[in-house]
Amino acid sequence: MATEIKAPVFPESVADGTIATWHKQVGEPVSRDEVICDIETDKVVLEVVAPADGSLSAIIKNEGDTVLSAEVIAQFEEGAVSGAAQTQAVQSEQKVEQAAAQTEAGNSPVVERAQPVADQAPAVRKALSETGIAASDVSGTGRGGRITKEDVTNHQAKPAATPLSVAVGERIEKRVPMTRLRKRVAERLLSASQSTAMLTTFNEVNMKPVMEMRKQYKDAFEKRHGARLGFMSFFVKACTEALKRYPAVNASIDGDDIVYHGFYDIGVAVSSERGLVVPVLRDTDRMNYAEVENGIRDYAGKARDGKLSIEEMTGGTFTITNGGTFGSLLSTPILNPPQTAILGMHKIQERPMAVNGQVEILPMMYLALSYDHRMIDGKEAVGFLVTVKELLEEPAKLILDL
Repeated sequence: MATEIKAPVFPESVADGTIATWHKQVGEPVSRDEVICDIETDKVVLEVVAPADGSLSAIIKNEGDTVLSAEVIAQFEEGAVSGAAQTQAVQSEQKVEQAAAQTEAGNSPVVERAQPVADQAPAVRKALSETGIAASDVSGTGRGGRITKEDVTNHQAKPAATPLSVAVGERIEKRVPMTRLRKRVAERLLSASQSTAMLTTFNEVNMKPVMEMRKQYKDAFEKRHGARLGFMSFFVKACTEALKRYPAVNASIDGDDIVYHGFYDIGVAVSSERGLVVPVLRDTDRMNYAEVENGIRDYAGKARDGKLSIEEMTGGTFTITNGGTFGSLLSTPILNPPQTAILGMHKIQERPMAVNGQVEILPMMYLALSYDHRMIDGKEAVGFLVTVKELLEEPAKLILDL
């Protein structure tokens, strides 16, 4: 029985999507709820699963095609494997028999090797793109002959002869299409720089008190809560307290209106293989440190696997981004509209500091607060950043609510 496979119903904020990968081809057996297709939007990758056991009888939208919400993308045949699959099986058997016959005749078997179908998971797509290796050149060891990231790495490690068509010393370049997520990130960043009066103020924080507290309690914390005690929970809680004291930093601009939020939803920028995504921790004023750490860990895992939902990345009243994980010493973060402020964390680096007339070597971190000057005055921005600094340098104040 043939049924239509449709794209998911997109949220109002998503106009359309692009077919990123067909994991199953026409006639290939598929089990119920097995992923058959990935649709990439400007925010997330949506998976389309098989409605029952069976096989695809026709693919209507190919990889790279644009699809609308609930648009038909394929035809599916339930039950037994479709006639196309049976035809493929027969052809495969014929090729094997032909190869065997050639071997018996003393000839070298010439068997047409089916081109491997790239798994096209984010890690595989990134590896192929960075190395410039064509998917058809890689022997897939995954299920159904699909390519894994290890296959790409192993292929790259093999010695390759210089192509005869390329002269020695010739400069090579390649052109690849920009992903929808990358396009969307570029559009938002450009819009933020053009439509806001963005300024950045800087400060530095002595991380020694937080590092000492973390060193003293991290084992007990992990044993008690099942979560690793990191630095982000301290920053999230410090920013939450500072937002309470400076409501304008937690506000947003909607046309000619200023919207003051009575809640604290902090977005935490996470780097994924598809690009930068900002999942949101909801009501951080009601979360404890373990809940913050677990929330960030879960989001990082979902971002890595491309499993973040649009709802998890929608909203947010303030954002924290940590370039220090990549070694950045100082940067100017760009606003995430309609939010009016974003905090940038950076690398912790030991520096000589003057303390009570003496020089001490302390682990210091530069902090950067970018803000929309239409909404936030310099006094409020500096006051907010100083509050975050003070709470981190005396973390007991966070716990004692001082």
